[in-house]
Amino acid sequence: MSKKTERKGNLKYSLLLLLLLAVLLVSSTYAWFTANEVVSISTIDVNVIASNGLQISADASNWKAILQVEDITGAGATYATNKNQMPAILEPVSTAGIVTNHYLDMYYGQAVVAEAGDNLGEYVLQATKENAEVEGAEGKYIAFDVFLRVDQPEDIVLSTDSNVVFKADTTDRGIQNAARVAFLDKGTVAPGSTSAQAQALDEGETADLVIWEPNNDVHTAAAVQNANDTYGITTQQTGAAQIEYDGIKAAIAGEDVLLGKADATKFADYFADVNPQISTQQTMATEQPLIHLEAGITKLRIYMWVEGQDVDCENQASGSDMSFNLKFEIAEEP
Repeated sequence: MSKKTERKGNLKYSLLLLLLLAVLLVSSTYAWFTANEVVSISTIDVNVIASNGLQISADASNWKAILQVEDITGAGATYATNKNQMPAILEPVSTAGIVTNHYLDMYYGQAVVAEAGDNLGEYVLQATKENAEVEGAEGKYIAFDVFLRVDQPEDIVLSTDSNVVFKADTTDRGIQNAARVAFLDKGTVAPGSTSAQAQALDEGETADLVIWEPNNDVHTAAAVQNANDTYGITTQQTGAAQIEYDGIKAAIAGEDVLLGKADATKFADYFADVNPQISTQQTMATEQPLIHLEAGITKLRIYMWVEGQDVDCENQASGSDMSFNLKFEIAEEP
């Protein structure tokens, strides 16, 4: 074989490898929506219900049984200092469950193709810290306050009617399986306190935080493949065991964090293990208490988001619509 023919053969082989790499990058599924142009999750419903003697309010003044999006977004008329963030579109974020300056730290991640270094051509993760919540439709996740009132100390549970589901009459792409809900206890004022006193409650960094993973035992076929291909995790579509994951705890720059290695084992400075205290299975089976309320008015800050570090947050799941439904109940006597 002549050198000219050999060079042509090597060139063809190199082009074939480049083509194969391009096909793999486009067809593989990862967390953080790498290949799909539609990265938003829109048309969000939020319903918060209280029952059997428990009262709920968006402003600690007007008490009712059910709160909807309009109650939360309209709370500013009587709760001027609220930071109820209710965007029309959600995008994937991640948290390690750390509270700083009274708010839950959230990081917006993006999977990008490395242009240099050891990870050249591979997907790597970059992340920036989200700004503190502000009232209105800005932001990439939901955050709002609710107020719960009881006349005597009570344990509160999430009822079996609580769920995060794809919105009725829309296509189920499975993004609800990557949803999380967190409850941050901001404190309690005694019976007879004013609404202003309740609104001013803020336990800060010492506030108790509970994270709920509502659909931990369900995955789409694409998510099962994503778990295996990207993270080396074997799971199943129904009746799945809870998958451990590491949330982001610090901003990530550069191109060092390979997407499939985005965890605390390899990058302890950026990630921390997250263990949701409540899962669908636990809630349904044991009615695990969510929060203990003392007599009076308790302020609860609620976060709702799509967890980018979840294996269910993959390309084929984007562009979905979701409904968040919370129902608080007083725990029954044992």
